[in-house]
Amino acid sequence: MNRSRLPGAVGVLLVAGLALTTAACGDDDEPAADGTVAITVNGLPPKSEAVERQRFMDDLAAFQKAHPNIKVTPKEGKMDPQTFQTKLAGGQLEDVFYTYFTDPAGLIQKRQAAEVTPYLDDFPAVKSIKPDLLRVYSDGDGKVYGIPTQSYTMGLVYNRELFQQAGLDPDKPPATWAEVRDYAKKIAALGNGIAGYGDYSKNNTGGWHFTAEMYTLGGDVAVKDGDTWKAAFNDARGRQVLQQLKDMRWTDGSMAARQQLEWADLLQQMGAGKLGMYLATGDNIPLIVGQYKGDYNKIGLGPVPEGGGSLVGGEGYMINAKASPEKIKAGLTWIMFKFNDPDRIDDYFKYNAASNLPVGLPEPNIWTGGPADTRAAVVKQYANMPAENYQLFVDGAKTIPIKQEPPNAQQIYAVLDVPMVKVLTDRNANIDELLGNAEKQVNSILSTVD
Repeated sequence: MNRSRLPGAVGVLLVAGLALTTAACGDDDEPAADGTVAITVNGLPPKSEAVERQRFMDDLAAFQKAHPNIKVTPKEGKMDPQTFQTKLAGGQLEDVFYTYFTDPAGLIQKRQAAEVTPYLDDFPAVKSIKPDLLRVYSDGDGKVYGIPTQSYTMGLVYNRELFQQAGLDPDKPPATWAEVRDYAKKIAALGNGIAGYGDYSKNNTGGWHFTAEMYTLGGDVAVKDGDTWKAAFNDARGRQVLQQLKDMRWTDGSMAARQQLEWADLLQQMGAGKLGMYLATGDNIPLIVGQYKGDYNKIGLGPVPEGGGSLVGGEGYMINAKASPEKIKAGLTWIMFKFNDPDRIDDYFKYNAASNLPVGLPEPNIWTGGPADTRAAVVKQYANMPAENYQLFVDGAKTIPIKQEPPNAQQIYAVLDVPMVKVLTDRNANIDELLGNAEKQVNSILSTVD
C-alpha cells in the first residue's frame, strides 16, 4: 500500500478563512504574446523514485510536443497538511495541485479551488470516469472542481498457500464475517506462529479499519442529520465489529498475541507467510512482494466480507482558485493527458511492464464503459503478476457500493483506535462502554464540521 494512502497521511485540515482565496498564483495569469500559457504543477516524484520520476518527465516531454502552446513547470511534492495553507496564503500554491479524496469537500467549501464545470465539454473522456469518483470533486449542486486520477477500494488480502494447507479452497475466500472467523480458526490451527486474521489498532490505523469494517456491514461512522453531523457507530454493527475481533483474539486464539499493530506490520506478516487474511487495498500486494519478500502466486484478493460497502480512497488534481480561464483549460489539458487519457492506456501499461513495475492489479481504475474494457484487455496483455488471483475482487466490486471517509477522518480515527486496541489487548474490555465513550468524543469532533 502506498504510504500516501495511509490514514495518517490522508487529508488536510482546512482551517483558514475565505480571505485566503484571494491569494494570487505564483505566475502571471495572462498568456504570453505568442499565446503560450504557463502553468505550474506538482506531483513530480522525487529523485529517490528514479523510475517514476523518469516516467513523469517522459510524459511531460510528450505533452509539450503535443501542446507546444502550454509551458508546464513541474514541482515535487503533493498534498502536505503542514504547508498547504501557508503556500496558499503566500501565493506559492501551484496552478495544478494534487489532492487526496479527503481534501476536495473542504477546499470547495472554502473556495480554494477553481470550478472546472464550464470546461469539461472540451474533455469528453471525463464522461467515462466513474460517477461516484467524480462526485468526490463536486459540490452539492453537481458543479465540478477537480478530476480524480486514481482510486482504491478495500478487499480481503489472503494467503492462498495457507488456505490450501488449512484445507480451504483458495478460489473461495470468505464471503461473510462468520466465515472469516471460521477460516481464521482453521488457519491459526496450522501453528508455527501463524495468525488466521490480522487487524490494526495504532496511529489511527485502528480507527481506519474499524470504519472499513463498519462499511462492509452497511453501517456508517458518521451521518449528516439535516445540517449537523453525528456519530453513527454506537449500534449493533459497531458492537458486531468489536465483538468479532474480541472473539477471534481471546476465544478462538486466531489472532496474534502481539497487538497494537500499524500499517507495515501486517504486510510484513503476510510476506513472511505468517498471516492468513486482512482487509487492505490491492496495492498492498506489490509491496508485500517487493519489500517483504512475499510471492505473487501465494497472494489472493477477494471482495470485502458481507459486501455492504467498501471504503474508497484515492487521489486527483484541482486547480488554484485564482487561475485564469486560460490556465484552467491548460491545467485540465495536462491532467487529462498525464493521467486520464484513454488513448494512452496501452502506452501506460506497456511502459510499466518494460520497467518491471507491477501490471495486473485490478486497481487503480477510474473508468467505465469503453475505457474500462480497454484497460482490462491491456492489463491482461501486459500482466506480469497472476491477475487471475484477483478476479473475485473485480467481480465483487461491480455490486459493492463505495463509501468515502467521514469528515475530520483523522481525528475520528484517533478516537476509534481506543476501542480497537482495547478489545485486542484486554479480554475483559467492555464494548458498550468503549463505543459510548467514543461516540461522545466523535460527536464533539463532528460539531466543528460546517
